[in-house]
This record gives sequence, structure tokens and C-alpha cells, in this order.
Amino acid sequence: MTKRLLVVDDEESIVTLLTFNLEKEGYEVVTASDGVTALELAQTQGFDLAILDLMIPEMDGLEVCKQMRQNHVLTPILMLTAKDDEFDKVLGLELGADDYMTKPFSPREVVARVRAILRRVGHTQQAPVPEKPKTTTFTFGDVTIYPENFEVLLKNEPLELTPKEFELLLYLATYKGKVLTRDQLLNAVWNYEFVGDTRIVDVHISHLREKIEPNTRKPIYIKTIRGLGYKLEEPKRDE
Repeated sequence: MTKRLLVVDDEESIVTLLTFNLEKEGYEVVTASDGVTALELAQTQGFDLAILDLMIPEMDGLEVCKQMRQNHVLTPILMLTAKDDEFDKVLGLELGADDYMTKPFSPREVVARVRAILRRVGHTQQAPVPEKPKTTTFTFGDVTIYPENFEVLLKNEPLELTPKEFELLLYLATYKGKVLTRDQLLNAVWNYEFVGDTRIVDVHISHLREKIEPNTRKPIYIKTIRGLGYKLEEPKRDE
């Protein structure tokens, strides 16, 4: 099935360049030049991935990203920014973006990044095939992960995670009880060197804790191993 991508940028030359290169790779591309239109499209049409520029008119990319997540649109978001500003990058990730790239960039790099995201995440909005059994589940405490269905339950209630949060939690669960460094998590979940920016891992760990931990100040599932990284544990009975 052809993957549908939403490309949002107010620079016509960039939209044309990205559209040409993405369509050449077999993707279907829908475009928007402002944030209001982008948000409407994201909420009313199904996309496999959104490429979202930070500085767009009417509603900037950060606000579009924020509202998409608030409205439970979990489409993976690749944020584009001309600003080489760490605050903007981290804020975008905190609001729910899955990845970011700084302008200028090469079309080949964007295509490679898109391909990597889609390969890892898959189409999370696609319904699972009923005949296909769940081959593996991961359970710890009140949390259960069904990888085949891209589904996580907390106390038997569906938990809404972004694609990147899901991947990170699944990887931690796969190696439950083992200490994983930030670099290991970065390379495993993001699948490439992220310029050593391990803060991205910390941001997503923080989001996961907010969603699964009874008390984020005293986490019982995702433990910080000072100076090393993180470890997912089975909670103790008295926790």
C-alpha cells in the first residue's frame, strides 16, 4: 500500500523539491503551506508521516504538533527547522515530534530519514489482521505491550503513545532488567547517530514516565541508572 505523507512548508521551492523526491520514491504526497490547513488535513485525513516546518504562517509548527498530539493524532512527525537552536529542537520533541532536521538539508537525507521512520514504526493507524495471532507480549506490573498491534495497555485500558514512545518502551521491555545506555537507546530506537544528542532519549523517557508511572518522582518501572542510562524493571510488591 502506498504511504501517504503530509509535507508542510511555506517555501514553495522546498515543497516542490521534497514532493519531487518523495514521489520519485513511490510516496503519495499532500502539501500545505500554513499551520491551520496542516492541522485540518492531519485531523481529517490519514497520513503515515508528516514533514512539518517549524516556521509556517497562521500557526507555527510547534503549535500544530502540540494540537495534533492533544487531539490524539499520532502520525509520526519529522520537524524541519532553520534554527540551529537546541531549545526549539527539544521543545518540538517534548510536544510530540518524533524527529527533527535542521535546514539546509539534502533531499536524499530527508528521504532516508522518512524511510527509516516508516520502516521502524510502520503504519500505526492500520488495523491488525485478525487472523494473525499475537506472537509475543510483554508484561510488567500493570503494563502490557502487544507489539503486533502497536498497542499498550495500562491497567487493561489503552494507552496512547506516539510511535517513538512506543518503540522506546518496547525496546526497554525487550531488555527488561538490563541497563541500557543513552547511546544504546539512541542508536537502537532512532537507528542512526543523532549527533550525540542523547537529550532526545531523556525527553522521551520523561514522556513515558508521565504516562505509565503512578509517581514520576519515584518511578517504579523505568529506573535511572546514574552515569549509565536507564533500566526497565518489574515493580516490587511494596512499590
